[in-house]
Amino acid sequence: MSENTLTRSSTLSEKELQSIETFYRAFTDHNPDLLDTVCTPDWQDIPLAPGQAPGPDGLKEQITSVFLSAFPDLKIVVHEIVGSPGRAGVRASITGTHLGEVMGVPPTGKPVSIALHEFHHLEDGLLTHTWHLEDWFGMFNRLGVWHPPAPASGQS
Repeated sequence: MSENTLTRSSTLSEKELQSIETFYRAFTDHNPDLLDTVCTPDWQDIPLAPGQAPGPDGLKEQITSVFLSAFPDLKIVVHEIVGSPGRAGVRASITGTHLGEVMGVPPTGKPVSIALHEFHHLEDGLLTHTWHLEDWFGMFNRLGVWHPPAPASGQS
């Protein structure tokens, strides 16, 4: 599938789809304030990152201090949105060049692509909850900073 191909398989409303797409544009456009237009004030990010405050303001801080600091050219490419009214699943990729520290790993200058899978709940076209899973181990492996432990002696 082409990087620029977005598959929509849903009965989500146009407003719900626009909110989801704008949510990811907050990262790609490097404009965290877009979250205020698509998330409820009590939106829940599940799980929170270590030290992350709740709500849209907590994620806005993470976008600026973590994501864009580590990957100044960060983009999120949405590959697929599936769902039904009020519920959506998203398959996406976070891409960028590792030019700043991330999770204690100094910059490597290497490009990364991190698989991202999220489930959103929406009410009145706005996101109320987001459950997310990123492939951080894959990123560490590609950066050459994580290696699986060797099997213990006598194990195969």
